Amino acid sequence: MKMVMCVVDDIDAYSLLDALSEGGFMATKLASSGGFLRRGNTTLLIGVEDEKKDELLELVRKICKPRKQMVPVSPVFAMEESVIPTDVEIKMGGAVVFVLDVVENFKI
Repeated sequence: MKMVMCVVDDIDAYSLLDALSEGGFMATKLASSGGFLRRGNTTLLIGVEDEKKDELLELVRKICKPRKQMVPVSPVFAMEESVIPTDVEIKMGGAVVFVLDVVENFKI
């Protein structure tokens, strides 16, 4: 048995949850936020049998596609002159996935 932890962009979370449910997977949803962009993320905890792990990961790949987005940059000061803030294109989305072995599985 595996514990799969998926950190996904909030934009993808509900589509992924729907796909997981349709695929027979159960997930626990946790709200989280990224430290770098300070944007909302969703962390999903999914228990899965070893033989279904690849099917689960394929669903995550299918739903959580990377994309590019423009984000504002705060003003930068250089040599007593202020530089006008600009937008920067960054890569967002996708998923960060951790697959952990479940050593012991029991209900309390």
